[in-house]
Amino acid sequence: MKDLNQDDMRYLQLLSNSFPTIAEASTEIINLQAILNLPKGTEHFLADIHGEQEAFQHVLKNASGNIKRKVNEIFGNQIRDAEKKELCTLIYYPRQKLELVKENEDDIDDWYRITIHHLVEVCREVSSKYTRSKVRKSLPPEFSYIIQELLHEHTEDVDKTAYVSAIIDTIISTGSADDFIVATCNVIHRLAIDQLHILGDIYDRGPGAHIIMDTMENYHTWDIQWGNHDILWMGACAGNEACMCNVIRLSLRYANLATLEEGYGINLIPLATFALDTYGDDPCTEFMPRGLIDDESMDEKTRILTARMHKAISILQFKIEAQMAEKHPEWDMADRALLNSIDFQKGTVTIKGKEYQLTSNHFPTIDPACPNRLTKGEAQLIRRLHHSFKVSEKLRRHIRLLLQHGCMYAVVNNNLLFHASVPLNADGSLKEVPLYDGKCYKGHELLHRIGMIIRAAFQKDTDEREREYAVDYFLYLWCGKDSPLFDKSKMATFERYFITEKETHKEEKGYYFKLRDSEEVCDRIMESFGVKGPNRHIINGHVPVHVKTGENPIKANGKLMVIDGGFSQAYHKETGIAGYTLVYHSRGFELVQHEPFTSAVDAIQKGTDIIGTTQIVEMSAKRMRVSDTDKGVEIQQQINDLEKLLYAYRHGIFKERERKK
Repeated sequence: MKDLNQDDMRYLQLLSNSFPTIAEASTEIINLQAILNLPKGTEHFLADIHGEQEAFQHVLKNASGNIKRKVNEIFGNQIRDAEKKELCTLIYYPRQKLELVKENEDDIDDWYRITIHHLVEVCREVSSKYTRSKVRKSLPPEFSYIIQELLHEHTEDVDKTAYVSAIIDTIISTGSADDFIVATCNVIHRLAIDQLHILGDIYDRGPGAHIIMDTMENYHTWDIQWGNHDILWMGACAGNEACMCNVIRLSLRYANLATLEEGYGINLIPLATFALDTYGDDPCTEFMPRGLIDDESMDEKTRILTARMHKAISILQFKIEAQMAEKHPEWDMADRALLNSIDFQKGTVTIKGKEYQLTSNHFPTIDPACPNRLTKGEAQLIRRLHHSFKVSEKLRRHIRLLLQHGCMYAVVNNNLLFHASVPLNADGSLKEVPLYDGKCYKGHELLHRIGMIIRAAFQKDTDEREREYAVDYFLYLWCGKDSPLFDKSKMATFERYFITEKETHKEEKGYYFKLRDSEEVCDRIMESFGVKGPNRHIINGHVPVHVKTGENPIKANGKLMVIDGGFSQAYHKETGIAGYTLVYHSRGFELVQHEPFTSAVDAIQKGTDIIGTTQIVEMSAKRMRVSDTDKGVEIQQQINDLEKLLYAYRHGIFKERERKK
């Protein structure tokens, strides 16, 4: 080994505090070397959840079919398919399923014995990829010793049969069977997936984004690459009033106020009062809720009130967005200030030199001489809404969670993860985009710098002008032409509400979406982010895959995978499916195409599961080990450092010492 330099010496001195003897350093090397040879942990990729908390939680519980696959592999023809189905449902929803079983089972103790044996077998299988230490840390304290004993003792061993049976009989006789079963099922959930990657868009459309975030607060290991809808809520939390208006508008559009009102306590009474006063005689036809709501799920009075609130917040949004576009001419968004282009006498709007008839011309809060100026009532309304967002502690807590676990992109095990796009030029080269400092950035540097701007909006020690720009910039990220989270020519919100001609509704996608089937383009993007290796991939979501029209989620000869198949119910008719998820285990990639999820109640009572069609994307010639992962590289470096420490001990550079008690 070469002589140690000064940096080595300083680091090894610190390392010796943790491993003060040759024996301890050697033991750690042996342990780490063994970990390198364990199978690679399973990674789970989800995108565009959009508030569909029941479907999301079910996919987490069944690990995109991974648990069902394990059950089938373990039991094969040993038990009937109906029994395997019941066992899977129990694993997914233990408490609820137990209540149903106890109502219908004649010999509950016998059922307990059989079921506990089966659960232990499943738990043993999903824990086989991990060290005993990691498994032990995953166990609930109250049952840790018992589960460990059952995992490492087999009834096939004649000498241990009575021992194992006695443990299970005692669990039952002490009335602990229900709690033990629940605990074991939770351990299976924990160990079935080693790492969860969410490729953006937890928020909007569905009713339970706040419930999803509550779930993530306690999830073991996860990361998120922020999506445009997440950014919208982050902007609202940071104080961007245009983002606040968009958040409320989208909630009203889909008649889904649960996340706003029940989840975060946002007070919409001032908006309702303002809407009734201002649009009391307006039918607001264009603003009737749609998407998730059928004609019978909301009474007429509520529908009309929702539509009036919807129009009120939309007009307020258009005004505030126009003001911000004027404040930031560098964003090139002046063409979106469409209130300036309305002829209020004729009831028309001019876009790109062409005049279009508006579907309605009732704008009581707009002064034709100064269309983007807020009325006194609108100014008071936005102040009250701003206050409501500002004082929502739960919203702040959830946004902090997104900041702690999130970023604009991630590179994990030779996979580049981001939500939507990397801006490109027409020739497929990386596009330079100007940022706050006046400089232009592209590719990796662009996404990195944008991530820093986002964080600056929440840091108290940020320069005031820089923080103000960061807060404003959330709007550009939501709907700016060169935003990596949007990457379209425009967001045609106004046109979709007020103009019937479909030509005005078109939002031209950026070149990334047009060129992403090119291997050369994908390679260029991955090179920018330093993604190496022959089996490297881009994984993203954002744009639903239209399976009904034959679109394939696998692009660029397998180098890019798009996993937004449409979790949101609003997209089911359009896409023909209910989302994709991706599983990356020790044998390779499996893409799972999901059918619509009915409900957790159906899953518990009828044993229905999300029916998934699995597509093998890429299989490895040999089973991948931890040594083949980023974690393996890190562990190998630790081994190298420990070997240097051993060298230092054995050559008298450092002296061994007793560990301080």
